[in-house]
Amino acid sequence: MEQTKSLSCQIPESLHARVTAERIAANQSLSEYITGLLTNYYENGGKKDMAQTRTMAFQISEDLFQRIKAYLAHENERQGRKVTQKEFVIGLIEDALERWEQETADADPGAPTDTPDPIDESADSTLSWEAGEAEGGAEDVAE
Repeated sequence: MEQTKSLSCQIPESLHARVTAERIAANQSLSEYITGLLTNYYENGGKKDMAQTRTMAFQISEDLFQRIKAYLAHENERQGRKVTQKEFVIGLIEDALERWEQETADADPGAPTDTPDPIDESADSTLSWEAGEAEGGAEDVAE
């Protein structure tokens, strides 16, 4: 596991109260919460990328869920940090979209890359998604 170092600073009481409330709501220690905030900030180049977000919800089989949990446990140990389900799924989606965008750009270099076309789900596709909407809305996914 990576070595840690203390970081201390004075912040306004109102901001402290907000951080404390959000940290408690997230059920995280102060170290976990601040590490997450700083990591997200630096990974996004300082941009507030979270202003426009959408929720995707889908159900998966118990067998697939257990396989994912086993994989995440392995990655947690390998990377020395917690890898979340959200991080894992978003990474898969981003990788697939990057491959598709690159294939689209290679096939037609003059085509605009900001206009999405339907993804061709061929039989030899490496990713297979089954999405279903739960009756009554989205359900929380345990991490």
